[in-house]
Amino acid sequence: MSTSRSGARAGLVQITLAGLLWGTTGVVVQIIRKHTGLSAISIGFYRLAIAALFLLALQFRTLPALVRAVRASPARLILVGVGLGAYQASYFISVAAVGVSLSTMVSLGVAPVCIAVWESVVARRTPSRLTVGSLTTGIAGLALITSAGGHTTTGAQRPLLGLVAAVVSGVGYAASTVLSRHVSQRTPAMTLTTVSCVFGALALLPFALISGLGFPAEPGAVSDLVYIGVVATAIAYALFYGGLRVTAGSVAAVLTLLEPLTAAVLAVLVLGEPLSVLEAL
Repeated sequence: MSTSRSGARAGLVQITLAGLLWGTTGVVVQIIRKHTGLSAISIGFYRLAIAALFLLALQFRTLPALVRAVRASPARLILVGVGLGAYQASYFISVAAVGVSLSTMVSLGVAPVCIAVWESVVARRTPSRLTVGSLTTGIAGLALITSAGGHTTTGAQRPLLGLVAAVVSGVGYAASTVLSRHVSQRTPAMTLTTVSCVFGALALLPFALISGLGFPAEPGAVSDLVYIGVVATAIAYALFYGGLRVTAGSVAAVLTLLEPLTAAVLAVLVLGEPLSVLEAL
């Protein structure tokens, strides 16, 4: 019993750390866009490609195990990877359109709602009062954030596109989390992270080639790309997938709400984005 409890606590800590690391991504992406001119999709591709290369290098001696994992459940692993690429690209598009704070709050606010509804449908039982209360609060918060008068973010030229992309990202994140939890029960976290990043990068590659992959190879831009690839992706997703083995999807999605808090604070401190009173609440 104590072993299972300690494992559950470790899972919660892992997912919490992953959420904090993800919270730094939006701000770094804005900095990369400013200095390189890369599109959101191209940055998403670089993020996953760098993470994939880093993880493959770490597991070079165990590549046969990666191949066996793909052969064991190819469809699910490919879907997880494609979903990973799709919702990240949607999130970056939203960040470019309406800024970090709003994009992160909407995308990460939608996800727990979707996951909780899905788990209730699968379990064929009505959600608990705690779940309903959490969902109601989340929906009310999203409504206040998106309808707050006078809310703008630095460079917000396409608010509708930004909000739609954020919602798409949230739904994609929810679907990927549900699917990842099933796969993580029989696939090691590092293996799942590596394969997901490989397939995610391959899924984004055609679109990134169209958008353009060239940029001035300045040390700052390169180091920022390496950061979001290695730290905010490879390490963060390894922690997340490891935590998912012992944590319900809905709980994981709620824990990762630390991401919008982190992103909002960094957006104000680093990018100077305004934070309305409603968002602060």
